[in-house]
Amino acid sequence: TKSKIYNTQATVNGSTYDFQIDVNRRDNQDVATPHLMFELLHRLANWTIQFSDSNWAVFFLGLNSFTESIFFPIPPDPFLIALSIGEPRAALWLASLVTISSVSGGLVGHWLGRYLGRTMLHRWISASKITTAQYIVNKYGAWAIIIAAITPIPYKVFSVLAGALNMSTGIFFIASLLGRGIRFLTIGALLFLYGEAIKQYIDDNFQVLTIGSGVAIVLTALLVYVYKKVRIRQTTH
Repeated sequence: TKSKIYNTQATVNGSTYDFQIDVNRRDNQDVATPHLMFELLHRLANWTIQFSDSNWAVFFLGLNSFTESIFFPIPPDPFLIALSIGEPRAALWLASLVTISSVSGGLVGHWLGRYLGRTMLHRWISASKITTAQYIVNKYGAWAIIIAAITPIPYKVFSVLAGALNMSTGIFFIASLLGRGIRFLTIGALLFLYGEAIKQYIDDNFQVLTIGSGVAIVLTALLVYVYKKVRIRQTTH
């Protein structure tokens, strides 16, 4: 299986929002297929973000974040940014809505994973990616969910896979809430404080911000772990 990252944009009211879409292609597929998929996803991205002008914008934002945690390919971040720029004072509230909706969708994905498991995943994801994700979840447990919830790694794959591997619903919920909260509330806080002035910075550095947050969480956990180990050794001696 080969993978290629496509960059695309959607424009609403003169503001441009960037997307990165990962398109998979098996070797026996026609080479034109990824381009067709990309074009369809590009149109879907434009269609999704156009709802930011609707009276139902908040509802569609919640629906976008909910379904993206299960199957929808377009992340809610550009939609969240578009709405928050229009009303920066509501940015934290909107980010909280996205967090709750996304975690709720993740719980549905987790539940579906328990009953449908790999059958569901194989409809959307290549076998190699499923194998890699399974290895990560088995090895790192809740930490894998936290990192997937923060970074551009497809959280939906891990939510379904966590259910298929019988990860505790409570552990999955806490890990998802922590990871999704860090991701979306960071964006909400930046937009609340700086409004449209911060938009271009988020667009240009989105992967750095999300991956950096994930690395910071892991490093903090490692420091706490090492500190506890040192304290235990000092106590025993």
